[in-house]
Amino acid sequence: MMIKKIFDLNNIWKVIIFATIPGLIFYVVAFIVMQYNGFHTMEIVRDFAQQMHKSSFLGFLSSIGTWLWVSSVAIALFGFFTLKNEVLFRQRELLLLLGVFSLLLAVDDFFMIHDRYINQNICYATYAILALAMMSRHYKIIIEINAFAFIFAGMLLAASIFTDLIQDDIPFRYSHIQRVEEGFKFTGAATWLYFVALVASFYEIKPANAESKEVN
Repeated sequence: MMIKKIFDLNNIWKVIIFATIPGLIFYVVAFIVMQYNGFHTMEIVRDFAQQMHKSSFLGFLSSIGTWLWVSSVAIALFGFFTLKNEVLFRQRELLLLLGVFSLLLAVDDFFMIHDRYINQNICYATYAILALAMMSRHYKIIIEINAFAFIFAGMLLAASIFTDLIQDDIPFRYSHIQRVEEGFKFTGAATWLYFVALVASFYEIKPANAESKEVN
């Protein structure tokens, strides 16, 4: 009975179709594209620190910072897809926006988009507009859940951006400025993750009934 349940044909097909095949397609396509652009096999599949024969902790805080953004994406989108109650429409919409916004920041952080590919002022302006639009549309539910977490995360990230923009005018060593800038960004990402988790779990802790109906 247990063996039959483990190897249930329906579950096997779900695993293959929704997990294994998409993963394999991504792996193959990414490998081919990278190889076509001149990367060798070891450069594609091996970790950077391993290739450079450096410590595994090379870029440790930067990597953890990216994990924070990716965690926010995962939590937000998981909440969006699992909350089915129609009463929670506004919460689901906010989770979707949080997930997309976090994904943009994760991709930017991981691939250094604003440093190498798109003018940083354009990126920063886009993030500010999206954050303000999100707050404008969902300010009631943000206030109900934890407005301070949202605002404080935004302030920390804004401080990181501001420091980056004026770093050439600050009379301190570049390494010292980087400590401050990255500190703002890291703590901002951690606070943002906390807020996303609150939104995803809010109505699970406080069910949508009498007092906990959708915030219009």
